[in-house]
Amino acid sequence: MELLVPVLIFAGGATGFIALAFGIWRLLRTDRPYKSKQIAYECGEEPLGSAHGLFNSRFYVIALVFLLFEAELMFLFPWAVAVFSSPPTAAAWWFTAEIFLFVFLLAIGLAYVWRKGHFNWGKSKFSPISATNSPVHRSIYESFNKRQQN
Repeated sequence: MELLVPVLIFAGGATGFIALAFGIWRLLRTDRPYKSKQIAYECGEEPLGSAHGLFNSRFYVIALVFLLFEAELMFLFPWAVAVFSSPPTAAAWWFTAEIFLFVFLLAIGLAYVWRKGHFNWGKSKFSPISATNSPVHRSIYESFNKRQQN
């Protein structure tokens, strides 16, 4: 239990510091709401049209593949530091075999995504009008968006 006390003190201090910083920020900030502050900020551009458009799912697949390989680096870097910073032992050889299996499984996943054509960025047959299968008529969405802009 005595080993837990410094951790609890540190966590309490960190929480207190964050609460204090937010409290000071709340007291010092100015609060002047107006219409242009309430609209969505799109890199300095005025938002046009509806936010209910369809997006191509390839963007999400690429993002997920990126995250997958970022997670791979999260496991590879500590392994490399641990294995190559000391003389090789039986455990180091075992960890090396596990890492090769891990990288092999990721390579299979990469080959699968590549084979499915998710890295092919040719022009798609994406049509937002024909792809909408909503039971709600499009004019209802447009009238709702007009009411929200006023």
